[in-house]
Amino acid sequence: MSNEIKRAAGLLIIEVVSSNPNGDPDRESDPRQRPNGLGEISPVSFKRKLRDLLEDAEGPFVAQLCKKFSINPDNYCILESRGRDRSAIKKEMGKDTSRFDQKDFLKSVFVEKYWDARVFGNTFLEEGSHKGYIKTGVVQFGVGISISPIDIVRHTNTNKAGVEEGKQQGMAPLAFRIVEHGVYCMPFFVNPNYVQKTGCTEKDIEVLKYLIPFAYDQNRSAIRPDVRIRHAWYIEHKNALGSCPDYLLLEALTPKRIDNVKTASTSWHDYEDVTKLPDALAAKIASCVDLMNP
Repeated sequence: MSNEIKRAAGLLIIEVVSSNPNGDPDRESDPRQRPNGLGEISPVSFKRKLRDLLEDAEGPFVAQLCKKFSINPDNYCILESRGRDRSAIKKEMGKDTSRFDQKDFLKSVFVEKYWDARVFGNTFLEEGSHKGYIKTGVVQFGVGISISPIDIVRHTNTNKAGVEEGKQQGMAPLAFRIVEHGVYCMPFFVNPNYVQKTGCTEKDIEVLKYLIPFAYDQNRSAIRPDVRIRHAWYIEHKNALGSCPDYLLLEALTPKRIDNVKTASTSWHDYEDVTKLPDALAAKIASCVDLMNP
């Protein structure tokens, strides 16, 4: 497996327009919101979008991806999928052997097959001595937090053709729950220290970078029709330990509200856009690219 993956930090600038970017099951699928009014998008939610893109193996997107990177789709399956066969996955991990070490694991069918396990790690809980194979991943996404408070709109959905027996029409009170407008910042980090534990390769990271710009455009839904990734910053350090504190890079690339207004925004023009790193920070890193416009 390759160990040439460079340490990197990233920042997604996500604009939400009349959509629910991530429903909260504890609040009847309201858009996630903190007590201080700021909106949230969970890391699990965003990674699910990336997984769904790869899991549609018969779709045109995967066909284009495989052609671009000359990859076999059988090596880019998704571990965190519905209806997975746990007994089959155990065999793929080499669980049928009495002696099983990390070198065996990296050569297993499991590592070769599941892209998300190589990149994000896996939480495939196992018993006994195999608990050592619950690994964190090379790539970790943080929580997306809106820059300004968000306003949530709730409407009742109606259905002309009633779904209940004896009713001419159906209604779902307050089922349509959306964010009027919000701009969220979601950080992510690439840590090469875990390459030798998960089997992640340079090509796996290139595939990730290719997937990110399509995460929402290729996963639209009735409640999430218009979520836009304005920027997808990807910043590589000069060395494996990091040539600059990540938080300085993330802070520098975060848009600011015009006039420092504390109320919910109504459009992208309420923010001062950031299109590059300051020269002093740019000199400390190897590269900084916007995956939305590489």
